[in-house]
Amino acid sequence: MKPDPGLASWLQLSLTPGLGASTFRRLLSQFGLPEAVLSRKRGELSSLVTASSLEALESERVAGLVERALEWVSAADHSIVTLADQTYPRALLETADPPPLLYAHGRVELLQHPAIAVVGSRNASAQGESNAHAFASALSNAGLTIVSGLALGIDAAAHRGGLAGASSTIAVLGTGIDVVYPTRNAELAAEIARRGLLLSEFPLGTPAAAQNFPRRNRLISGLGRGCLVVEAALASGSLITARSAADQGRDVFAIPGSIHSPLSKGCHALIKSGAKLVESADDVLSELSGFRPSGFASTSQPIAATTPSGLLAVMGHDPVDVDSLCARAGLSAEQVTSELLRLELDGRVAALPGGLYQRLEKAHRG
Repeated sequence: MKPDPGLASWLQLSLTPGLGASTFRRLLSQFGLPEAVLSRKRGELSSLVTASSLEALESERVAGLVERALEWVSAADHSIVTLADQTYPRALLETADPPPLLYAHGRVELLQHPAIAVVGSRNASAQGESNAHAFASALSNAGLTIVSGLALGIDAAAHRGGLAGASSTIAVLGTGIDVVYPTRNAELAAEIARRGLLLSEFPLGTPAAAQNFPRRNRLISGLGRGCLVVEAALASGSLITARSAADQGRDVFAIPGSIHSPLSKGCHALIKSGAKLVESADDVLSELSGFRPSGFASTSQPIAATTPSGLLAVMGHDPVDVDSLCARAGLSAEQVTSELLRLELDGRVAALPGGLYQRLEKAHRG
């Protein structure tokens, strides 16, 4: 993407300490594009900009940051998208606090695609991660780009599912675009930069900081037509994203789980407060008004496909029969019964009356 010739002015305003996004937008509203803002006498700006920010505006430090950003954006597949660009995501323009500019690494055209946020617990269960991947892959194949936050657990699984589908994925960062957090997801981030899109509103070099992630979350929800919470504890940051989605007028979806699992409590709380209970990608698609699936592939994937050795992960916490396990795991009855016998002999599963099986707590202790 060829840089906007006026990009330096956008960067100068955005990188000035103390001049936040809301002040930036007020300046644009009153004076026009950033070049017009910077051409004004400092006294004309003083009603909107603090004295310290006016002083910093022309500082060598800000000039150095602008030069660094311009050097970064000159590289292949690097973009800086401003509010004045046609490529700026229309979905964010509908929110209350759109960032004046966005740093993007990868397929910037994905910002124009219909999307859905898929989020959940960092400390996810194997079943939760499998659900996230299956839903994200199906929704991606239906024409929705998957948006998430590059966190461990559900986010990472959702990104991989989006990459496995036809519509790819966008990772919204709570750091600078050149900072990978968590570092364990460095390989995934590199793959998203190649085949999807990394996105951040924060200046280059911004480290991970707790106060940045709620801001990131509003972009995750704002980019999507809806927000799907796969698995979340009551204190999960995913609930912040879900609340942000609701405030932005987006649909909120939640996958139910066992009443005995702490990682289901957040989803159940969302459902009690009005989120839509979903059990398949088709449930999500049927609720998205105005969206027509592209039909790349069937969305009726098993909720937690796995291998025989991973059967324990899809059992959940409640008693379950063989047929249900076959459906969840995508395995034959012979494979499931053989694995159940092995797990029972290992003391990790108990056979119950009525042909039911239940995972034993010993599995949690390893």
